[in-house]
Amino acid sequence: MIFGVIKPYPSPIISGRGVDVDFPMLAGCLALLGLGLVMITSASSEVAAVQSGNALYMMTRHLIYLVLGLGACVATMMVPVATWQRLGWLMLIGAFGLLVMVIVPGIGREVNGSMRWIGFGMFNVQPSEIAKVFVVIFLAGYLIRRQQEVRESWMGFFKPFIVLLPMAGLLLMEPDFGATVVMMGAAAAMLFLGGVGLFRFALMVALAVAAVFVLVQAQPYRMARLITFTDPWSDQFGSGYQLTQALIAFGRGEWFGVGLGNSVQKQFYLPEAHTDFVFSVLAEELGVVGSLATVALFVFVSIRAMYIGMWAERAKQFFAAYTAYGLAFLWIGQFLINIGVNVGLLPTKGLTLPFLSYGGSSLIICCASLGLLLRIEWESRNNMGSEEAEFSESDFAEEPTHGRR
Repeated sequence: MIFGVIKPYPSPIISGRGVDVDFPMLAGCLALLGLGLVMITSASSEVAAVQSGNALYMMTRHLIYLVLGLGACVATMMVPVATWQRLGWLMLIGAFGLLVMVIVPGIGREVNGSMRWIGFGMFNVQPSEIAKVFVVIFLAGYLIRRQQEVRESWMGFFKPFIVLLPMAGLLLMEPDFGATVVMMGAAAAMLFLGGVGLFRFALMVALAVAAVFVLVQAQPYRMARLITFTDPWSDQFGSGYQLTQALIAFGRGEWFGVGLGNSVQKQFYLPEAHTDFVFSVLAEELGVVGSLATVALFVFVSIRAMYIGMWAERAKQFFAAYTAYGLAFLWIGQFLINIGVNVGLLPTKGLTLPFLSYGGSSLIICCASLGLLLRIEWESRNNMGSEEAEFSESDFAEEPTHGRR
């Protein structure tokens, strides 16, 4: 089936003009991937040496994930945007199926008290990462099919939540509160850009805040995290331990850091140093300057993704535009939450940092999302429209009349 949707030619990597991609976007993401590989190698060396006897064990696995991710990026660039639009419903059903499977005993794999993974031998797949992207694609299709209804009626506004709320419930059963917040936040932003009135949007935000309050109250550990992050030093060897160790890492980094590989906090002081808290190790080793440069890279690729959506909208490719916006909001949400947790502005949550953190599912999905964004930019730049069509080599023999952005 996969070979039926992949069309190598024409595509951004195989065309009459050779490789024809948005190089600023690609360069920004490749820089983050390269930085991530360096930081995973550094942050995981002590843990890997003790757990496996090989200091480069985590780096080797991350490199395998990186190769798979780049392969997913290339494959995604070969799939026409219209194909994603046509398969939106099937992808949504697939997302539900994966989220149901992960909470079934014997299928889902429990790690640190959460059932968020499906095991395949030595590798784990995290369905929530896949589900977030599939929801964006489905919702983009809905906003196209029901555009007038979404803008003018309450029913068009509420219909997406018939799908989104059960999916959020499945995520909370794992539990994965962070992924739920990111998914619902991206969906809300897409609805707002889709034309939902300000009053209805404000009502949605109020209901979301109320729901978060209820969910926090429902689980004692969530309330403990909420209280602890405001003053982690009051229980620095208990519930505030992870955050205090992260803050110590930031303090040790000062302006220019202690140097690559010289982190002290990664030596079993800071838990999850190569996953959720890799940014703290980065801040310790590269300092304020390196941290701000990393943040600048994230800001650049996020803004570039939003611009890709805007360019698609100008080309009247509205499904592609909403998809690009949704993917951008997924990146922005995860970035803000992860950085916020690392610096103590938000309660501790298990969300990876896009492109940087160790984790196969997150890395591969981020690379696939990049491939989809590059495909959207290429189609909008070449005025290909959102409908499937057959193209010949002559259609791509000359440079586009309006040039590269």
